[in-house]
Amino acid sequence: MTEQRVPRGAKVRLGAVEGDLRLETGVRVEVEERLRVAGEIRCDGRAEFVGPVECERLRVDDGDVMIRGDLQVHREISARDSALEITGGLQAGRVDVDRRLNVAGPAVAEEVEVGGALRGGASLTADRVAVGGRLSVAGKLTARSVEAGGAIDAGTVDLESLEVGGAAEVGGGAIRTSIEAGGRFRATGPLLFGTLEVGGVAELGAGSTGDRVEVGGKFSADGDLTFATLEVGGIGSVRGDATGGTVTIGGRFEVRGSLRLQGKAEIGGSISVGEAVDGDSLEVGGHLEARRAVFRGTAEIGGQVTTREGLKAARIQLGRRARAAGPLVGGEVRVDDRGHVEDVYGDSVELGDRVEARRVQGRRVRLGDRVSVDEVLYTESLESGDDVSVRTPARKVDRLEPFPL
Repeated sequence: MTEQRVPRGAKVRLGAVEGDLRLETGVRVEVEERLRVAGEIRCDGRAEFVGPVECERLRVDDGDVMIRGDLQVHREISARDSALEITGGLQAGRVDVDRRLNVAGPAVAEEVEVGGALRGGASLTADRVAVGGRLSVAGKLTARSVEAGGAIDAGTVDLESLEVGGAAEVGGGAIRTSIEAGGRFRATGPLLFGTLEVGGVAELGAGSTGDRVEVGGKFSADGDLTFATLEVGGIGSVRGDATGGTVTIGGRFEVRGSLRLQGKAEIGGSISVGEAVDGDSLEVGGHLEARRAVFRGTAEIGGQVTTREGLKAARIQLGRRARAAGPLVGGEVRVDDRGHVEDVYGDSVELGDRVEARRVQGRRVRLGDRVSVDEVLYTESLESGDDVSVRTPARKVDRLEPFPL
């Protein structure tokens, strides 16, 4: 194939080249309608094209190339120690740019690799995108996999996987298989996702749905959230309803709406739910607050329970010096020493030493030493320790009143 050469610093006007086109550094090409090169365009240094360009291959060595228009490359782009800027759209096969790639218009390629930064002013569609530094796409980002060593920001996304060393922000969409972010991840709109693993902070838009969430620091959802598992090392919050499988939070967890779980909730600090919470079982190191709380299995609270309608579980265990505001209803209810509770209902109720209670109803009731209770009703048995105070004498009855919840 023939080669047309343009000398250093020249200004030429071209419309069609039957073979290859080779430019020495500093060349400016004025395009007649559209530059069509049947073979390869090779730029040995800095070059500028004024107008749309089409070729089989584009190779750039040791220079920045500006294309003021659209670029269509049927096979591959290779820019070694170079940067490429396109003021229009891009269509290409494989794209490999060492330093920087800027595309103002829509970009479509099979594979894109950029050693430095990639900036897209519109949409970007590719099978695979890998960027060493920062990836920025103003419009929709569509790909099978996206990787960036530095940061990612994009509009809506349609991806299988996303991996970023630092921070990522997307407008919403779908990342179906996995998200990995070393620092921070944020979705400002609804996001459909598989697994989300973030080392620092994660924020999801209202209406997001996913499988597994694992965040080392702080997690928040701006509205309703659906998940299979949620694990947060520090603080978690959902500004709406939360529906899922299991929850594990190292510190504090807040849900402004309701919390519905198929499995267990483990909270190291406190949990606050604006409406009802229900699930299989609950373990809280500190404070539980909700309108009502219902668990099919065990509810263990180390600190305080505050409900308007009550806490119900097959087994309720309150730790030493725990306090409860609102009814406690269980098959088995145990309040450890020096606790302070209000009304307690259960098949089996046990109050430890120095516990204070308002009303106790149970089939079998056991009161530790120095317990103080306003009223006790039971149907089968009552055991009392030393110095127990019952303001109204305890009564054995044939049938208990219906329990709350």
